[in-house]
Amino acid sequence: MDDPDAPYLAFNDLNSNGGSMWSDILARQEQREVESFRRKLKYFFMNPCEKYRARGRKPWKLMLQIIKIAVITIQLVSFGLSNQMVVTFKEENLMAFKHLFLKDYTHHSSNSYAVYTQAEVYSHLSYIVDRFLRLRNITVGNHAYEKDGHYFTPLLMCQQFYHNGSILPGNETFEIDTLNSFCRLISGFVIVSRLLEVNVYFTLKAINLQTVQHHELPDCYDFSITIRFNNRAHSGQIKVDLDNDVDINECRDWKVTGNIYYTVLFDVVIILTCLASLVLCTRSVSTGVQLQFEYRAFFLRHFGKLVSWSDRMEFINGWYILIVISDILTITGSVLKIAIQLKALTSYDICSILLGTGTMLVWIGVLRYMGYFKKYNILIITLRAAFPNVIRFCCCAAMIYLGYCFCGWIVLGPYHDKFRSLNTVTECLFSLINGDDMFATFKNMQQKSYLVWLFSRVYLYTFVSLFIYMVLSLFITLITDTYETIKQQQSDGEPVSELQAFISECKDHPSSGCYRVEGRSSTCLFCCVRR
Repeated sequence: MDDPDAPYLAFNDLNSNGGSMWSDILARQEQREVESFRRKLKYFFMNPCEKYRARGRKPWKLMLQIIKIAVITIQLVSFGLSNQMVVTFKEENLMAFKHLFLKDYTHHSSNSYAVYTQAEVYSHLSYIVDRFLRLRNITVGNHAYEKDGHYFTPLLMCQQFYHNGSILPGNETFEIDTLNSFCRLISGFVIVSRLLEVNVYFTLKAINLQTVQHHELPDCYDFSITIRFNNRAHSGQIKVDLDNDVDINECRDWKVTGNIYYTVLFDVVIILTCLASLVLCTRSVSTGVQLQFEYRAFFLRHFGKLVSWSDRMEFINGWYILIVISDILTITGSVLKIAIQLKALTSYDICSILLGTGTMLVWIGVLRYMGYFKKYNILIITLRAAFPNVIRFCCCAAMIYLGYCFCGWIVLGPYHDKFRSLNTVTECLFSLINGDDMFATFKNMQQKSYLVWLFSRVYLYTFVSLFIYMVLSLFITLITDTYETIKQQQSDGEPVSELQAFISECKDHPSSGCYRVEGRSSTCLFCCVRR
């Protein structure tokens, strides 16, 4: 006889088996999602060669960076040679002006050129005026006077002196009044006894023609020349110095035969190359940011865990950001360079800073591709890991360094040329840290005050001992300890972050075919868990 409870038992057995099967399906689906996302992360962190083997995607960014390094370096060398011609032209004109307008000037007397008698003062001023008036007949350059409308700009002589006063060193008395100054055209009477300073001003123009040989338009130069007779110390020596301020302008009317726009076309090619690199790298940075948010949500949903900040930052590729900054600087510098070549601008210094910094960052970015090799990558990892400790250590050392700088400036400044200003003090002490010019720093200390001389010995010996034997040794130790730690971690094969541990569970080789089409091939559903 049939059991009346048999249908009920069969129904319950069906429900229990169905529930178990449904749980298995959900578990497999969740496992499939985890493995698919793990494979996606592993593909994201692959190098260009591995991505090519995984999906056949050509390394366009790598090829573009190689091309960009070559063309940007060529551009920088070309602009450097052009800029060098500008600097040489300025320096040679300054030297020519000194020989033209300073009486009995020689190159070796540039630091000690001075007059010592009243007759020499008047003689030198008359010499300047005479040479200025006869400039066209004596100069071998293409110098000319400045024109203001239809008239030439004259030479201007200005002097500064005490308005009233008597100085009697024999009686150790003096009486001085307020300062007074006036300017006259061409010449004027100089009051030597109460004189503080005489300045002679005039402007000359010239054209730099050597740029035509390098397929560039020539520049027109305005040299604002100042000849200064400095008697502020009243020491019996009036120092004479010639300096000039240079303004580079577009020539008003020019005609040059031949094609001078090859470099402009080359700069346009560089701009287009950098734009392509900028777009590709910006897209990669954006992809990393999006994947970082996706990874954070995935871990929270599947494992109920929050992702650490260090793991999230691994998705932000600093090398791409470096390349983006380099591209922006290079594009801006190239635009300025084109404007300079077309004589719309004369901002050589700004263009040099932009192109130089951009090229420097491009070459530093090469380290990213060298980091794909383990023996090179350890250097980059060490620098990145040691950076926080190095910054903290440098902040502490800077306090000691600044203390020595201020002390050396105020105490040794009157007795040593290298301690006359804060700028020279910092340069001198930094040179001492590197062992440069150490003997000269000790030897050139004046011995007019025995107490200060003795203090200088204690000061220099303690500084050298402290920074060379202690500070630098500790600095090197920080780097060495970090290097040994990284090296030990690599030799043990331990993942250094939770993200890398999660990715390392995927054992698929890039050429296994599992990365080509996600989710279509049934043979690749469990690629990451195959033995």
